[in-house]
Amino acid sequence: MLNTFKKNTRANHKTNIQYSTSTKLPTTFGEFTLHVFENIDKNVQYIALSLGRFDTQKPPLVRVHSECFTGDTLFSLRCDCGAQLKQAMVRIAKEKAGLILYLPQEGRGIGLLNKIRAYHMQDLGADTVEANELLGFKPDCRSYEMCAMLFKHFGIQSIRLMTNNPAKLEALSQQIDIIERVSLTTIHNHYNQHYLNTKIKKLGHLIS
Repeated sequence: MLNTFKKNTRANHKTNIQYSTSTKLPTTFGEFTLHVFENIDKNVQYIALSLGRFDTQKPPLVRVHSECFTGDTLFSLRCDCGAQLKQAMVRIAKEKAGLILYLPQEGRGIGLLNKIRAYHMQDLGADTVEANELLGFKPDCRSYEMCAMLFKHFGIQSIRLMTNNPAKLEALSQQIDIIERVSLTTIHNHYNQHYLNTKIKKLGHLIS
């Protein structure tokens, strides 16, 4: 389902991000190009997966995805991250053009170790928001100021953003013009139902 999102005025952000290298990345969905960028000040790397050419007359499909080791790599059923990444790659391959920004923001920005600690608290009965707060973090610690530079590298001025997260939508609208929000289908299961309910009730995610 496609949803129109009203564009906001973009903000200017300066980040010390440099392009490093690229390589072809054949996948089961198609042949993407993998690009690596580096923030010299923070010693952090960002990954982008691109496919096809970007037409200035047709804003590309874009997914801004926070890394999730358990979901993307280990196929965990506790979240919907891996399923969303796969869905984004499938949709981009179908359109033969698009971009995925893969950001090092594990556990909504608290890091892998703290995410596993939060998982333990969830095992004891806390939800995802409560677990973060019990560890002394905000429910979502992510930021997106680096995206402006990455979009600029690819010459992208407007996008169709694949997300169910209104906070991400709002934050990215300060980096680039978003002409449309494209919903991602979420697969419910016994292990992630409480997680998805918390996303809807406490974080406002637009999940049907």
